[in-house]
Amino acid sequence: MIDQFGRPIEYLRISVTDKCNLRCVYCMPEEGLPWLKREEILSYEEIAEIVRVMARLGLRRVRLTGGEPLVRRDLPRLVEMIAAVAGIEDIALSTNAILLEEYADALRAVGVHRVNISLDSLQPERVDAIARRAGSYQKIMGGIAAAERVGFSPIKINMVVMRGRNDDEVEDFARITRERPWHVRFIEVMPTGSNLEISKDEFVSCYEVLSRIRSIGELAATEGPSGNGPARYYRFAGAPGSVGVITPLSHTYCDRCNRMRLTADGHLRPCLFGDIQTNLRDALRRGEPLEPLVEETLRIKPERHHLVRGSDVGSGRLVALSQVGG
Repeated sequence: MIDQFGRPIEYLRISVTDKCNLRCVYCMPEEGLPWLKREEILSYEEIAEIVRVMARLGLRRVRLTGGEPLVRRDLPRLVEMIAAVAGIEDIALSTNAILLEEYADALRAVGVHRVNISLDSLQPERVDAIARRAGSYQKIMGGIAAAERVGFSPIKINMVVMRGRNDDEVEDFARITRERPWHVRFIEVMPTGSNLEISKDEFVSCYEVLSRIRSIGELAATEGPSGNGPARYYRFAGAPGSVGVITPLSHTYCDRCNRMRLTADGHLRPCLFGDIQTNLRDALRRGEPLEPLVEETLRIKPERHHLVRGSDVGSGRLVALSQVGG
């Protein structure tokens, strides 16, 4: 699959649910959202069929997302179905790790190779405040320990940096990579309808993040861990882990985009942001061929996103990233 700008597309992020067991301040309103109805959400069989169609066209790598993917019942069954698709070489999971301790063994057994875990602070009370759910920190750390125990590799830790809320911990997160084989990625706040004040007032660029990390030690650019993401990676000398930055606002990485997204209700999105999407669910349920729809979505994939700090216009007026499997 090659888009109109010559970018090879071999990676699909699949949102299996729009629901989440946290209400992180940068991601979702505290009161939640109007959830999709059960009949609107793709079944596991439908997801697997879409993966089969796209694998015939060149899809090779899949990541399961949400919402929080582990709140959907029996997720290992879907992993097993995707792992059986000819051509799929890699299956990964993005999770807040609240339920990972419970499911880590089963997921590893059926084919999940690696995990991305959200951890926005190293202080329990801060994690709970950002997640707006008491007890989150302990559960997340239990999930990370389980990920290490079952052998997920690499383990990537995602921290969304917010000024005055957790940015004073940037150096502490970076120091962890000297001791543990974690790949800590610092992410700029991406604006949606529910976080516009944070996007405007608490934005910290990853250029500032790297400058602060360099104050505690020399960093060298590195290829980083295996994966499909847009991060640029750096490493302290001799460190088992690495430091990554994801810069959707200060420096777009759209020229390297290799992905599309499948929402929980079956829309194929060529870009996380904007309002371009193709309804695969209804065509699939009518028994119509999906290949032409996938190829057309690939053809109209935009060259870049148009995010602006403090505005939801460039995001396609999304209320929350959980709506599209961000």
